[in-house]
Amino acid sequence: MIRASVLTLAAILLIAANAQAETGYELWLRYRRPLDATLLAQYREEIRHLVVLGSSPTLLAAREELERGLTGILGRAVGVERAISHRGFVLVQGSGNGLPRDITSALMRAGGEGYVIRAATIGGHRGIVIAANSDIGALYGSFAFLRHLQTGGSLVGLAIVSAPRIQLRMLDHWDNLNRSVERGYAGLSLWEWDSLPGRLSPRYKDYARANASIGINGAALTNVNANAKVITAEYLPKVAAIAGVLRPYGVRVFLTARFSAPIEIGGLKTADPLDPAVREWWKRKIDEIHAAIPDFGGFVVKANSEGQPGPQDYGRTHADGANMFADALAPHGGVVIWRAFVYSSEVPKDRVRQAYDEFKPLDGQFRDNVFVQVKNGALDFQPREPFHPLFGAMPKTPLMMEFQLTKEYLGQDTHLAYLGAEFEEVLRADTFAKGTGSTVARVIDGSLHGYRHTGIAAVANVGTDTNWTGSNFNQANWYAYGRFAWNTETSAAAIAADWVRQTLTNDSAAVRQVVHAMMISREAVVNYMTPLGLAHIMATGHHYGPAPWAVLPRADQSPVYFHRADTLGLGFDRTPTGSNQVAQYFAPVRDRYANLAAVPDSNLLWFHHVPWDYRLPSGRILWDELVVRYNAGVDSVRAMQRVWNAVRPSIDAERFSEVAGFLGIQEREARWWRDAALSYFQTFSRRPIPAPYDQPAHTLEYYRQVRCPANRLKPRCETVP
Repeated sequence: MIRASVLTLAAILLIAANAQAETGYELWLRYRRPLDATLLAQYREEIRHLVVLGSSPTLLAAREELERGLTGILGRAVGVERAISHRGFVLVQGSGNGLPRDITSALMRAGGEGYVIRAATIGGHRGIVIAANSDIGALYGSFAFLRHLQTGGSLVGLAIVSAPRIQLRMLDHWDNLNRSVERGYAGLSLWEWDSLPGRLSPRYKDYARANASIGINGAALTNVNANAKVITAEYLPKVAAIAGVLRPYGVRVFLTARFSAPIEIGGLKTADPLDPAVREWWKRKIDEIHAAIPDFGGFVVKANSEGQPGPQDYGRTHADGANMFADALAPHGGVVIWRAFVYSSEVPKDRVRQAYDEFKPLDGQFRDNVFVQVKNGALDFQPREPFHPLFGAMPKTPLMMEFQLTKEYLGQDTHLAYLGAEFEEVLRADTFAKGTGSTVARVIDGSLHGYRHTGIAAVANVGTDTNWTGSNFNQANWYAYGRFAWNTETSAAAIAADWVRQTLTNDSAAVRQVVHAMMISREAVVNYMTPLGLAHIMATGHHYGPAPWAVLPRADQSPVYFHRADTLGLGFDRTPTGSNQVAQYFAPVRDRYANLAAVPDSNLLWFHHVPWDYRLPSGRILWDELVVRYNAGVDSVRAMQRVWNAVRPSIDAERFSEVAGFLGIQEREARWWRDAALSYFQTFSRRPIPAPYDQPAHTLEYYRQVRCPANRLKPRCETVP
C-alpha cells in the first residue's frame, strides 16, 4: 500500500516555506525541481515509490534522505513500500541478495563503502536499484542518486559504480572548548559543550548529512592546539552524544590529544612516552574513551610545534610519541594521526626544510596504525606552494594529506577562492618517487607504496553562521574536498559544475559562467597576493591583508624572512647555493626547480633569489612581470564581478546580494594588495611601474599604517579605499 509519510508532508511544507528565501543553510542538499520540463517528466514517470530493505539507523537515514530529496525534486510525494509491486521503484539495500547478476557482479568492484546504481528490471517491473555491500555504502549511493537527479542526469541506461580511493576521509575542526574556532571565520563552534549531552542541536544531524553526501567519514572535533579536558569524565559523555548523532551517517569521531595530559589531568610528574606509568595511563584513558564511544576513531596529535608539548621534550622521537598512542589504540582498532607540521624553537636556516629533515629519517619506525599527516606544502597553507617533499619520500609510513578549507591565507570568508583548483593541482603533482606517474594522489591513496591504511584530512571551515561557512561560495570548498577525498582523479571543473547546479542554479548558461569564475578565482588570489612563488607576506597574527614589510622578533615568522627582497632581487634561494631545500625532491623535479631557466614561473621566487632585471619566458624582466601579475589578479576579480552580474536573473536575490557585496570587498582589497605590495617592492627594485598600469593610490607609509579591526571572529579591513 502506497503511503505519504509524515516526513514527506513535512518536507513539502519545508520546501514551500523556503521558496521565497535562500539562506544557504541547505548547502548542496536543496532538492529543487529541475528547470527542464522534459527531464522532470522523465523523473516523475520513472520514480513512483521507494523500497528500502532494512531498518538499521543508517538505512533509515537513507530512506529519510530519499523521501526528502525525491519529494523536492519531483514536486510530489513518493510512496514508501515494503517490496517491489509495480514499475517506477527505487530499491535501496546494503547487500546484493536477490539482485540481478549484473548488479551483484558490479558490487565486487564497489568494496566495503562503494555502491552501484543501476536501471534494472526485477519481477517484471522496471526501476532503479541502489545497492552496496554495506549499509553505509547504500547511504552513499542514495546521496549519489539524488546528486545525479539534481545535476540533470538521465535515468535512461543508468549505470554507476563508485568506490572511494582513500579509506579515511576526515575533517579536522580547530574548535576550542569555549566555542571559539582557531582560524575559523564562520561563527562559533558547532559543538555546544555547555548544553551537551542533554540537548542535541539539529545542526549536528545536518552536518552529518552534508558530510555523508560527499563521503566524509571522520571528524576530529577539537583543536590541534589541544585541551586535555576533552578526554576527562566531564566531557566524554558530551563527545559520546555527538558521536551518536554522526554514527548513522558513517562519520566516526576523533579527538585531539594533548601530549602533556598525564601531567595536567592525570597527576603524573612526566609525559615521557617511554615511561611505563605514562604508557599505562594512556592505555586506561583510551579504554575509558572506548567504553563511552565504541567506534572512537583515534587521536590527532600536534607535538613539538609552536610551543605544543611533545616527545622531544623528553629526548624522544616523534615515532616514540606516536607509537605510545598507537599501542594503546590498537586493541580498539583506533589510529594515531601525527602531524608533520613542526616548528622548532630554534630559528632554522630554512623553515620549510624542517618537516622533511625530522620525519624522513623516521620512515619505517612508526607502528602500523600511525599516519603521518603532511600539509599540502612545506610552509603553511599558502595561496600556492610546491607540493610537500615528504610525499613519496616515506614509502614505509602511511602519509595523510592535510588541506585547509578555512582559507586562512586566501581572504578567509570574504574573498572568493575556489580551492578545487588547488586540490587538483596538488594531487596531480608528480613526485617521481618511482618514476613518471608517481603522483601525490597515488602516494596518499596507497597505490604507489602499498600503504595498508590511507587517509586525507582538511581543516574544516564550518561554524554557526546560517550558511555554515561564512560565505556561500566557501561551501564549494567543503564540497570539493569531499568529492576529491572520494575520488582523487576527478576534475575540479566538474565538481564545481555539480556544486553550482545543486546549490545556486540549474540554468546551463549560468552554470558555465559561474564555473568559469570559480575556476579563475584561486589564481586571481595568487596573483594579487603572492605571485611568482612569493609566500607568507600577509599581515602577521590574523594573516589578513598585505604586510611584506613586517619584521617580528622571531625571524622565521616575519614576511621579510620569506621574500628576501633587496636591491639585487627578490625571492628565497633554496638551490644548492642557498638552503638547498630543493634537494628534498626527487629528480627530475629537483633539477627543474633548481634551474632558474627551467623552474615554473609559479614557483620561481620560492626557489630562487632572482635579479630584478632577469628576463622571464614572457619576455618581461622580473619587476615588470611582478607588476603584470598583481594587476592580473585585480582584473580577474573584476571579471568575476562581471560574471556574477550577468547571472543575476538565475540567482535568488538573497545570495546574489551577499556574493555581490563580498566581490566588492574583494575587488577593493585586491587593489589594496597590489598597491601595497608593489609600493614596498619598488623601494628595492627602484624601477617605475610601467604604463599603462595604475600607480598606487597612496604612499607606502599609508599602507604600512592600515590596521584591520580587532574582530575575534572575522578580521577585515573593509575601510581600505
